[in-house]
Amino acid sequence: MMPIMSGTHTLGPENATLRIKTKRHGAAAKAGHDLLIEVGTWEGTLEVGEQGPVSLGLGADSGSMKVIEGTGGVMALTEEDKAEIKKTLEDEVLPAGRVGFESSQIIPASDEERFSVSGELAMNGKRHPLGCELSLGRDGEITGRATVKQSDWGIKPYSGLFGTLKVRDEIEVIAEGSLPAR
Repeated sequence: MMPIMSGTHTLGPENATLRIKTKRHGAAAKAGHDLLIEVGTWEGTLEVGEQGPVSLGLGADSGSMKVIEGTGGVMALTEEDKAEIKKTLEDEVLPAGRVGFESSQIIPASDEERFSVSGELAMNGKRHPLGCELSLGRDGEITGRATVKQSDWGIKPYSGLFGTLKVRDEIEVIAEGSLPAR
């Protein structure tokens, strides 16, 4: 039996989180930080039928991203550092705008709790196919994970210190929340 009730479910900042994880590399990677960034303005819709998820959609405002944590690095991130990173994100990496994902196919894994989702991501004026994983827990927990290669959407990953500190091209996007369980 499906762990989530049938129907159309809405997710957003009031009942879930949408976060982005970046990793650093390069000769000066020790000087930088792996970042955890939270998206503040977004909404997701999951339609669930008797046999499981039928469709998944997500829309977000990239201008609502906020650095909530930086791990590694020589020194801890200050609030001023976090504000400067946000400014750099908008000015040099991804200008504020709409990001959207729409599923085209959802295939169950070997159990009732995991699904492979295929669809299209629209970001930075480009549209490309994107696959992600969706997990539904017994108590209504829901987790979606996708790896996004920034350069596929015309985004040049951040680099600093004359190119010796870089953010990896692949970033991880994670949505987590709770829905009514059966």
